[in-house]
Amino acid sequence: MISVRELRVDYDQFCAVRDISFEVNEGEVYGLIGPNGAGKTSAMRAIVGLLTPTYGDIRIAGIDLRENPLAVGHVLGFMPDFPPVYEDLLVWEFLDLFASSYSIPKPQRLPEIDRWLVEVGLAEKRNEFVGGLSRGMRQRLMLAKTLLPEPRVLLLDEPASGLDPHGRAQMKDIIRNFADNGGAVLVSSHILSEMDEFCTAVGIMERGEMVVDGEVDEISSSPDGSTTTLEIEFLEADLSELNDHTSLEVFEGILSRNALAGKPTRKGRKHIVAFDGGNEEAAELLQQLVTQGVAVCAFSRKRESLEDVFLQVGAKELS
Repeated sequence: MISVRELRVDYDQFCAVRDISFEVNEGEVYGLIGPNGAGKTSAMRAIVGLLTPTYGDIRIAGIDLRENPLAVGHVLGFMPDFPPVYEDLLVWEFLDLFASSYSIPKPQRLPEIDRWLVEVGLAEKRNEFVGGLSRGMRQRLMLAKTLLPEPRVLLLDEPASGLDPHGRAQMKDIIRNFADNGGAVLVSSHILSEMDEFCTAVGIMERGEMVVDGEVDEISSSPDGSTTTLEIEFLEADLSELNDHTSLEVFEGILSRNALAGKPTRKGRKHIVAFDGGNEEAAELLQQLVTQGVAVCAFSRKRESLEDVFLQVGAKELS
């Protein structure tokens, strides 16, 4: 749905975006992460057609942006950071203005406006002036405006800025639902903990370059190829047996014969195991434990948060 190849953006002698490439497929939410000055906004503006890149290939839903920008406009919805608004319009009038510009038939406009006002939590503000809305409410209003024409692709630049916790939760639900219904989302944000909750893939930018690109689970499981860990917990009823070394010996014996697993350590009720394998190998280990009678009640693979990964790859820019 979004394909970016060798994108470069220069401002006179300064290179803001240096030859980045990535893709966002149907059903994906791709997070573009990086500190201020990393090149995120310049990349977003180039992808949406608001600035002309130095070079590079950009395709939205299979349409070449350079060759057919008007066609791209029919499938793409863009919500910038600090979006401009018409403060002297009522909330519903503001959306009606854009519904008209999107060529939504007049009989459908008010029902669609009311539907999206409910979705973004602004139904009670329908007849209030836009100028009286808070920053967070303006963000909600712009999201409703962006979704009105039912685009196939969304580009959102810092969409959660100014939102309260309830508004952020609504924003995440809307983004996830959009992707679940076959859309593609490119979202830029500095709130890494929230990106961690709904992004399926991420790209981490540093000084105009893409330093990490891939699916969240793969990146955060082992960002630099190092060993990850398994956290394994047993039923309380089985703890006495573990302390008596019955099931514990079985557990440790299975691990000692597994070339991918390290020696377990105890942390409260959990057993922590260094593990070099992937998801399939972890599933095989769990199956072995259960088959041989070890009463496992919790088995999880600990992964790094996006913030942890970001600090590992981008720390020198933050220092």
